[in-house]
Amino acid sequence: MSAQTPVISSDLIPAALTPVIEALCAVSVDVAAVIARGPLGQSLGSLVGENTDGDSQKALDVLCDEMFAAELKKTDVRFYASEEQEEVVTLNPNGKYALAIDPLDGSSNIDVNVSIGTIFSIFEAKEGDKESFLRPANEQLAGGYVVYGPQTSLVVTFGNGTLMFVLDPADKTFKLVNDKVMVPATSKEFAINASNYRHWTKPVRAYIADCLAGQEGPRDKDFNMRWVGSLVAETHRILTRGGIFLYPGDSRKGYESGRLRMIYECAPIAFLIEQAGGVATDGADPIMGQQADSLHARIPLVFGSAEKVNRVAAYHDLPEQEVSALFGDRGLFRG
Repeated sequence: MSAQTPVISSDLIPAALTPVIEALCAVSVDVAAVIARGPLGQSLGSLVGENTDGDSQKALDVLCDEMFAAELKKTDVRFYASEEQEEVVTLNPNGKYALAIDPLDGSSNIDVNVSIGTIFSIFEAKEGDKESFLRPANEQLAGGYVVYGPQTSLVVTFGNGTLMFVLDPADKTFKLVNDKVMVPATSKEFAINASNYRHWTKPVRAYIADCLAGQEGPRDKDFNMRWVGSLVAETHRILTRGGIFLYPGDSRKGYESGRLRMIYECAPIAFLIEQAGGVATDGADPIMGQQADSLHARIPLVFGSAEKVNRVAAYHDLPEQEVSALFGDRGLFRG
């Protein structure tokens, strides 16, 4: 750990949560330093096993999980749920918060020097450990992420707008740079893994086909496609430039509900996005009104500028015969 705990230079953080946020920031400073050393340090991208859901774990996934748990144990966090652990861990038996975390989102990008990050969500703890997390997303007290990129930034909401801080490397302090982050209302960008096109549902294929049709299609403009493979990087771009991100469920075994986890990824990102004036759904229904039925449950995620996300929901709301007709008229390779 760093000798100096980073200070959050803002009175917009609830006093009761400040020690928890400072602990997250303290670890993030150290994580950023480890990442910055890259191959000069240990082999961060080497495989060391699998997590609870069969996804490959990188060395830094495990290291980050241990670092966050150790520091948060000193705070008022009672229950700690990590994407890298099978069950909830009790950190402080007398604590009053439950914290869910993806210690290192996008770790598959470590070796290629693409932005990765940490995603977290905070609830008030209940008596039961799992019950503290298996609850509606709209009961979150805070949701946020740290992105490790050209700048190390913290983006967080406490239910009263979305805040952005940037780490000043001179004094290792996270400083407020935007106290009212807003998703731009318009954009010509969409993000989806197009290689999975053949597995998508008809509404998703029809929506993407309309985007690809460009000026000659029903959207009357050309679009750019983005896909980083790091949820934090995608979210940071959308908060900055607008657009839409889609990770839908599809027909492949194990992908029926997408691959993103409700508790560790979708709920906190949805909280951030909605507090920034955007919209987050599972393709049809708002994420914030839903809850996971297990610690590592997955859910489709579509979020970004309100107009774009609502258009996707409208495609899903169409009767099957209308969607089929729409898809037949404007398939991927049709004008």
